[in-house]
Parts: sequence; structure tokens; C-alpha cells
Amino acid sequence: MKEQNNQLLVLTHLSQLLDLVTGFGGFIVPLVIWLTKRDSIVGMDENGKSIINFQLSMFLYAIISIPFILFCGVGIVGLIAVGIMCLIFPIVNAVKVSNGEIPKYPLSIKFIL
Repeated sequence: MKEQNNQLLVLTHLSQLLDLVTGFGGFIVPLVIWLTKRDSIVGMDENGKSIINFQLSMFLYAIISIPFILFCGVGIVGLIAVGIMCLIFPIVNAVKVSNGEIPKYPLSIKFIL
């Protein structure tokens, strides 16, 4: 039987901010929480998939932006946009989850269905 734990869902969304401190913890920590709790927490499977898809998408967009820095300088704007999105959307979606709303990550590619 699954239990309702909005605090863990909020923590999972906010754990993405570890990227700002460690550089890679924002992917590892949500992945571990999702894989260990997806069958025991209501909504964890959907939230975990959206977080991992968002993290993979932002990583891909950052990688794509790097060559554009060398060629025309536009990649800097792309990297700044990725950084802002990685800061804002985990916080916004953590607030949404705490209020019982469905989180939404824009520009997220569905790697994991």
C-alpha cells in the first residue's frame, strides 16, 4: 500500500538544486530517491520521471550550447537560460507539489516514459 508523503516529493524536487553546489548531485540524489521510493510513495513515479527527464534535457541543452559559444557566441545565452531554468523550475514545482498540484517542467524531453 502506497503512502502519501508530499514532504519527500518536495525534497525530491528541491534536491535538483544540488547541481549548484556539487555539479552533479542534482541528478544523482533525485534518481536514487525515485528508484527507491517509486513503489511506496503516491505520485513518486510520475514526479521522479519528470525530474529525471528535466535533468537529462537540461544537460543535453547545455552540451548543445557549448559549440555555439565557439562559433557565434550565442551559446552563452543558451547556457544562461539553462542555468536559470535549473534554478527556477525545481523551486516552482516543489511549491506546486506541496500544494497538491501537478508539477510541469517545460522544454523537457520524454526520455523515460
